[in-house]
Amino acid sequence: MNLNRLLGFLLLAASLGGGWIWMGLDGLADQTLGVEEETVMEVSSGTSLKEIAAGLEEKGVIDSAWQFEWLVRLHGDSRTIAVGEYPLRPEMTVGELADRLLKGELKQYAWTLVEGWNIHQVLASLHDHPAVEHTLPEDPNALMDSLGEPSTHPEGRFLPDTYFFTRGTTDRELLRRARQAMRQALAEVWEGRPRKELPLDSPEEALILASIVEKETAVPEERRRIAGVFTRRLQQDMRLQTDPTVIYGIGAGFDGDLTRDHLGASGNEYNTYRHGGLPPTPIAMPGRASLEAAVDPGEGEALYFVSKGDGSHHFSATLEEHNRAVRRFQLGEED
Repeated sequence: MNLNRLLGFLLLAASLGGGWIWMGLDGLADQTLGVEEETVMEVSSGTSLKEIAAGLEEKGVIDSAWQFEWLVRLHGDSRTIAVGEYPLRPEMTVGELADRLLKGELKQYAWTLVEGWNIHQVLASLHDHPAVEHTLPEDPNALMDSLGEPSTHPEGRFLPDTYFFTRGTTDRELLRRARQAMRQALAEVWEGRPRKELPLDSPEEALILASIVEKETAVPEERRRIAGVFTRRLQQDMRLQTDPTVIYGIGAGFDGDLTRDHLGASGNEYNTYRHGGLPPTPIAMPGRASLEAAVDPGEGEALYFVSKGDGSHHFSATLEEHNRAVRRFQLGEED
């Protein structure tokens, strides 16, 4: 506590019958707020401590505005109170609220970027969040230009995670944080890759492969096995033949029904049934676990896998075995 502030208060307290006042302040700090459920108190630019205290008293959150004002002044510099929203919870004491004001501990909101989302889903989620200030263009093709990376394709550039922020944070700032998080995660994973003889020449190729792994399975234990299949295919110059890349290349026109015509379309540059190697860009936002799987694929001989209908996959080393699995799991035929 600032000594001059304390001496000033003690002199005031003495002149007004200070013992009673001091005990009142001490008791005030331990009182819980007069709220029945969590709410927020908004401090606008230019609002004084006196106005904050009066508003709290008027709403019944505290009993005494002048005592609260003195409590805050005794514990810090009221001029440092930040503009924004402060949470008010039933279990919070008046002293805790005073401390939060002085420390600028504003209410935090959460935005979750989900693993496997594409850039359109990312932007839609940000647009729908009520606490985010919207500044970005709606066109994903203009997104990276607005972030200062005009030559970068936006897909796969943002790390799935939950990001916390205060109301009024811009969508641009959140994506900058997610972009930096992906840069760091990808650099760490690539630098720490345990296998150096991968058929991947760069972190960018690892990112592309990770995005495919992310879209192919929701089962954590399968990520490295899926990555192993694609790694062996790349090593043997086999086409990846993965449906998610084809669907990504079709874009918004895809109606949920993947046809033979789709698989045979050479004009789709993401069609890994017709084009060898990796697709030109990532197809989704891969999480860190998929990044790690891409650079540390599972060992084995499997070159094929097929969905079993329950979210998991059957893996096969030969085309004959794979065809039997397709008949069993996709067509419902028994051997």
